[in-house]
Amino acid sequence: MMTRTRFAPAPTGFLHLGHVVNAIYVWGFARAQGAQVLLRIEDHDAQRCRPVYERALLDDLEWLGFEPDIAPAPAFRAGASEFRQSDRAAIYRDVAGRWIANGLVYGCTCTRHDLGELPAGADGEVRYPGTCRDRGLAPADGLVWRMRIDAGAERFDDIWRGPRVQDPASQCGDVAIRDRLGNWTYQFVASVDDHLQGIDLVVRGEDLLASTGRQIRLATSAGRARPARFGHHPLIMKSPARKLSKSDGDTGVRDLRAAGWTAPRLIGEAAWRAGLADAPEPIHASEVGRFFAGTRG
Repeated sequence: MMTRTRFAPAPTGFLHLGHVVNAIYVWGFARAQGAQVLLRIEDHDAQRCRPVYERALLDDLEWLGFEPDIAPAPAFRAGASEFRQSDRAAIYRDVAGRWIANGLVYGCTCTRHDLGELPAGADGEVRYPGTCRDRGLAPADGLVWRMRIDAGAERFDDIWRGPRVQDPASQCGDVAIRDRLGNWTYQFVASVDDHLQGIDLVVRGEDLLASTGRQIRLATSAGRARPARFGHHPLIMKSPARKLSKSDGDTGVRDLRAAGWTAPRLIGEAAWRAGLADAPEPIHASEVGRFFAGTRG
């Protein structure tokens, strides 16, 4: 089967230059490797995601010229889609149900406030200490559902960052797969979807590097025989300590479009800010593969 990667935005706001950088890496590396790009809408958080943001990001992607090989915009505008996470609840329930039957998932009463009181580790991450692991609470509405994560290393060779070893049990502890409001978590749905949708190449920002080992573990538990390849690219920053966010109007795709920017100019600006180009020269979406010619696959 042809290598398959994905562009997977969450419709919690409008696209900004950081998303464009990710699109350049996803489509550029895919084209250089002869891979397919799948579009997935990650709207698993019902409280934060909005249809208006989904429509906007589909419009912006089309305007930019980033056309997915699998699940283009009309596939979502037509109604329910197997590539929209809010339409995949039955799949997530099935996977979680199998884990529950095997004793791998338990109910947890710990709140965000409880976890916020815990000290962060050397890597800045708070590890769940297993408070509810042996309380015998069955997963139920109103509780967090946690997957048991036992000690053990996960090894992967990152495309841009080289060999890595992570032990999810010491990094984060047992992973939440469903929150107390009934939302499936990012760690869970991304791992399940990448497995079931045949994603064997994951290209994403370096802020998600620490998640890789736990997602490999979750995907393996869901039945994946061989982990995907991962590549984590640099982010463009608002300041040395602050990455771009969807609320940054000065870097929003829609704001720049309204100011008269063309799609090639915007893509060129993003490529320059990401260090892929020496100058902010216009470039079409169909040409971004040139940035990755010769990159190890």
